[in-house]
Amino acid sequence: MATTSTPDSSPTPSSSPHPSPTPPRALSFDRAAAQYGAARPGYPDALLDAVEELAGRPLRGARALDVGAGTGISTRRLRDRGAAVVAVEPGPGMAAELRRTLPDVPLVRGDGNGLPFADASADLITYAQSWHWTDSARAAPEAMRVLRPGGALALWWNVADPGVGWVAEQGDRLLAFFAAEVPEVAGPGAANTGVHGSPVSARDLPAGLSFVHRRVPWTRRVPLDTHLANLGSHSAFLILGDEPARRFLSEEREHLARHFPDGTVAETYVVELSVAIR
Repeated sequence: MATTSTPDSSPTPSSSPHPSPTPPRALSFDRAAAQYGAARPGYPDALLDAVEELAGRPLRGARALDVGAGTGISTRRLRDRGAAVVAVEPGPGMAAELRRTLPDVPLVRGDGNGLPFADASADLITYAQSWHWTDSARAAPEAMRVLRPGGALALWWNVADPGVGWVAEQGDRLLAFFAAEVPEVAGPGAANTGVHGSPVSARDLPAGLSFVHRRVPWTRRVPLDTHLANLGSHSAFLILGDEPARRFLSEEREHLARHFPDGTVAETYVVELSVAIR
């Protein structure tokens, strides 16, 4: 496993069972790593507050693993809160973007199905937008192995708020588009799940762990181009091909220009957070 130097307070790298192959769709982000890092939403301070509350300890000084770290969006937030965080990322393109933007953060190439860290070496393991890419039956025991007693597993997702009119309308357009383009995989709600996100109730949370759930609403205002780049950075578009994606995003620009004539989109989210204590 390639890694940068790791501070003494960070979880200890170790041998581990070989992880199962990362799903090809998960690695589709590598072709759009810079776009992903620039356009995807971050997370509000209230989310980090909730993680601290539910984990029962401050992030400052916590030995943390951010698994499926991608370009480091959540890694940066954990580091800025004072956590001794190590990023864990399987994709070479995403890892390269993380190294470019966070050169001081230790990085390990790997995934949650076989964490390359010693037993009881982490206070906190986080999965931001990434738990659904794991094999839950393998990743959950791995997390429990690596967490110290009393440590916390925190899973969270930004979910576009369907209670907002324009978000619901966009969700309908996404569903119709993917049902037409890839009917074999676009069952009821599938397109919205892949791009707008889905609530925790639809996630494959590991059985046998007692999770506490919290919903954190927030909004960011971004240029229309950033919003469209955010949509286009989702795997559903990345595996589809350039021409269909370009066509949908071009039409979506026209729809959204009517809602946001000043060219600034108010993206409304609810962060779905689930925390379990070892």
